[in-house]
Amino acid sequence: MAQSNNMGRLAEDMKRELIDIIGRMKDPRLGGLLTVMRVEITPDLDLAKVYISVLGKEPDACATAVAALNHAAGHVRSEIAKRMHIRKSPAFRFIEDDGAAYAAQINKIIEGLHHD
Repeated sequence: MAQSNNMGRLAEDMKRELIDIIGRMKDPRLGGLLTVMRVEITPDLDLAKVYISVLGKEPDACATAVAALNHAAGHVRSEIAKRMHIRKSPAFRFIEDDGAAYAAQINKIIEGLHHD
């Protein structure tokens, strides 16, 4: 039980640092409102899956941001190691999170049921 609490705390700390690091990146492909939804870390700190969501005018804004972040994963990894003072920094894999779009679709269906 203590192991899962420590991993959860580490994931939340890492999420906070990732938000700051991504916010300071100057890549134009990271336009729009980019949000880090959640971070899942393997127990051996080998891999961290970072789920992101982008609200933008372009339909493929999230896919473009994911490609840009996966390209800069090495930079993000070194920054996390410096900021968090951890011996082993995980490799980052950025994944598009469609949870917000799914929730909007469910709300639309529910609203349609109330009108009938």
